[in-house]
Formats: sequence, structure tokens, C-alpha cells
Amino acid sequence: MTGVLPDSALRRMIASGAITASPEIIDAQVQPASLDLRLGKVAYRVRASFLAGKGRTVAERIAEFEMHRVDLSNGAVLEKGCVYLIPLAESLALPAGVTAVANAKSSTGRMDLLTRAITDGGTEFDRIPDGYHGPLYAEVCPRSFSVLVRAGQRLNQIRFREGQAQLSDQELTALHEAEGLVDGAPLISEGLGFSVDLHPREGTLVGYRAKPHTGVVDLDRIGHYPARDFWEEVHSEDGRVILDPGAFYILVSREAVTIPPDYAAEMAPYLAMVGEFRVHYAGFFDPGFGHASAGGKGSRGVLEVRCHEAPFVLEHGQVVGRLVYERMQARPERLYGTGIASNYQGQGLKLAKQFRD
Repeated sequence: MTGVLPDSALRRMIASGAITASPEIIDAQVQPASLDLRLGKVAYRVRASFLAGKGRTVAERIAEFEMHRVDLSNGAVLEKGCVYLIPLAESLALPAGVTAVANAKSSTGRMDLLTRAITDGGTEFDRIPDGYHGPLYAEVCPRSFSVLVRAGQRLNQIRFREGQAQLSDQELTALHEAEGLVDGAPLISEGLGFSVDLHPREGTLVGYRAKPHTGVVDLDRIGHYPARDFWEEVHSEDGRVILDPGAFYILVSREAVTIPPDYAAEMAPYLAMVGEFRVHYAGFFDPGFGHASAGGKGSRGVLEVRCHEAPFVLEHGQVVGRLVYERMQARPERLYGTGIASNYQGQGLKLAKQFRD
């Protein structure tokens, strides 16, 4: 049976030893369609980002690139602009036919905290082939803020699938007609397109831009930091903003999106040709996100945007990304927004949970 594996299947994988961990996995890690991964006790400061490469282990490559080690047992600062390699608590022994993909958690992406999974023998970030047996590592690079992290924290997550799960454009069109995936006419082309909102219903606030020189963010402190100390407000009166090269922005989609209970989705860049920017790292949307069955009324997608080499004019309604929908192998026991701590159900423009307005 094909599809993204739900929480019940993840628990069976844990029980069978396909997913192992030290310390043992706790129930809070199991999400409707993914598993949260935990940082281990040591971070290796490395000279550069790398992949293990075919036939080589990550441990071998750490020996080549390590600069020094950081003990995370009692917390340590990962400095802005530096690259760290952190062994994760979880390991895999995937059965044949089951593949995995990792992604940053929502709050991680909103912190501009580049977090990618790598594996022994890996030739791609975040992609894990069927039959993989071995450890998992997180490459972590703080881009906007230095952060205080601790062993056991969860910066990224992993989703498992069996077979081909992605919906075709025809299937996605039928699903929209049945469920109303967005408010308004959908743009469907290799996924569900979404655009940027630069004409808010009230006021002129359209987003936030990370300040270049700030203090450290302790990731365990929820609702602790005044947003003004770390972010500049971005306002627009004419439905456009000019993105500065190298700057990081938090914006919001114009469309309110829903993910029905029998489906999951992943955010992907739209096209490299649409402009000198990229919609950022965090990408998993769980079953029930914004859906009425999970207490939602449509939730807008937060856009984590980084401008590249040249200033770029971003205009209201410009298509900036797409949601790739996948069918679940079975409906999860718990949906996003019901029965789990879901920070972003019903969201609009919203910073990471560490900040307060």
C-alpha cells in the first residue's frame, strides 16, 4: 500500500527496530505524518558543509573537516555564519520499499536556522533511500541569529513513504473540487501554487526582516524575546516590497490553505526563473493543517524568503511557491491542531514561537 506513513505506522517502525534511538523515542516526537529528530550531545564545528559521498561515512568526513567540538549536554551557543555537524539520537534500519525525507521544523525555518539531514553514503541532503541502515546527522548553520541549543532539542523532522504518493495535477484538481484546498481559484501546476500577500486587510504591515546584529536566541525560551530586538517591520502601501540581497524576510501567503486528513503536503520553491529569491527551508504540512475537521478555517502559509545576488521587487499576488500534496497510507490517529501541540494552526503572519509581538 503506497503513501506517506501515518503516526500509527511510525510507532510500529519504532517497535520493530526500523527506527531506534538513544535515549528512547518519546511520544511527543511522533507527529501525524512525521517524526521529530533530536540533537545528540556533541556538535562538531566544521570548515564547510559536506555530503558523505558514496561508500563513505559521515564520521570519516568529520575527521577531515572538524575544527573543534562543542558539548551540548548543558547547552551551548552555535554562532551565526558557522557550520556544525551534530549526530542525532535516532538511527534507521529502513525496510525495502520505504524511503524517507527530512526537513526543518516550522520554528527552525522561521529562525533562519539552516538544518539538513545527512547520512552515511549520502549524495543528497535530506533524502534517504530505501534499505538505509545507519546513523543520522544534522548539519546546522545559523544564518541570521546565533542560537543556544541543547541535546535533545528537535530542529528537524523526518517523513517516511512507501511507493509513489504524490498527487498528479488531475488528482489535485479533483481534491480541490471536493475539499476546497484554497479560498479562490487554484493555480495547479506540479502542485498547488501560492502567492505572497502584500495588501493586508488592515494596516500596512506585510512582514519582518531579520536585523543583522542581535543577541543570542535560547531556543527553549518560548514567547520570551521582544520581536523588535531581532526583527524590523516591513510595511507596504502600494503592494510591493524591494528585497535586499542577503536579507532574510518573514512574509505570508495570500491564500488560506487546507490539508485534508487523508493527505500531507510539502512546500517547494516555485521556479528558479521567477526572481532573485528563494522561499526558505521549512516544508512539511501535516494532515489537518487548516482543515475544519481539526478546528481550522484555512491557514495561510508563512514564507521564509531570502534574496540572492540582486535587489528584487516582490509584488502582491506574485506566485512564490507551491504545495506538493501526497496521499497518506492511512489517516493519522491524531491530526494537526487536535490532540497535539500545534503552534501554527489558523496562523497568519507569525514569527517563530520564541518571539513575542
